[in-house]
Amino acid sequence: MELVPMAEFTIVTRSSSSAWIPELIAAAGPEVTETYIDFFTSTIRNRNTRAAYARACWQFFDWCAAHGLELTTVRPFHVAAWIEDFPGSKPTIKQKLAAVRMLYDFLVVRQIARSNPAHSVRGPKYVVKKGEDEEGGMPSRRTSIPQRRSVAVVRLRPR
Repeated sequence: MELVPMAEFTIVTRSSSSAWIPELIAAAGPEVTETYIDFFTSTIRNRNTRAAYARACWQFFDWCAAHGLELTTVRPFHVAAWIEDFPGSKPTIKQKLAAVRMLYDFLVVRQIARSNPAHSVRGPKYVVKKGEDEEGGMPSRRTSIPQRRSVAVVRLRPR
C-alpha cells in the first residue's frame, strides 16, 4: 500500500477550501462540497482537531477513489478494509475512524448520505494502564489499605 502524502492544512476559508477538498467530494457536486466545508468550519472548533480530521477524511476519500468507490456507495466493510489497510498506532486509527464517523453523521443529517457506513465499524481496542503491577514494586491495593469491618447500616441510622 502506498502512503498518502501529508497535505498542509492551514486555517480553512471558503476561498482556500478547494486545496483540501478530496476529488471524490468535489465530483459529488457543489451541494456536497458546501456541506463538506460546513462540517469542518462549523462543527469542529479546535484548529488542531480540524486539521487532523481533515487529513483523516482526505486519506479515507483518497483510499475510496483508488478503490473505485463514490461517496454514496461506501459500505461498512469498505470502512473496515480501510482501517485494516491503514498503518499507524491504535490511537491514530481510532482518531481517523472517529473523523470519518463524525463526517458521515453530518452528511446523514444534511441528507447527503442515507446512512453512516462508519457507524458500525469498531476500531482497535486500546487500553491505557497506569502504574506498575505487584511484580514492579508497587504495593498491592490490599496491603496498602487496611481492611474495614462491615457494619450494618441499619444500626447506624437514628430511630
